[in-house]
Amino acid sequence: MKRSATAIWNGSIKEGAGKITTQSTTLNNTQYSFKSRFEEGVGTNPEELIAAAHAGCFAMALSLILGEAGFIPKSLEANATITMDTEKLQLTSSHIVLKANIPGISQEKFEECTKNAKAGCPISKVLNLDISLDASLI
Repeated sequence: MKRSATAIWNGSIKEGAGKITTQSTTLNNTQYSFKSRFEEGVGTNPEELIAAAHAGCFAMALSLILGEAGFIPKSLEANATITMDTEKLQLTSSHIVLKANIPGISQEKFEECTKNAKAGCPISKVLNLDISLDASLI
């Protein structure tokens, strides 16, 4: 399996702008810029896309692990926050907050499954940063 995306950038770093298109066209000429990345401009940015990928991947990995353990989640709400050291231009952490509704699961089994999902999610494996998790059953 291969997935792709295209980024086009025009102009200088601060005054320029770009557009991102994904293979699925879910993002289709979606704008990004210095302002959307480092300030509060309109558009997306690479860190937001990494956060979305991490949250989605984690939720899917957890669903797989739960299914293998005999549980079907009613809902898994994962929110990932990517932190960047803007002085070093280095991503430093991803923090996932999970709210899960999983009928019949014990706290111990829940913690085991979330730990395995955090470690086993393909996006977690590719990120070279600290990954933390706050998981709660609702």
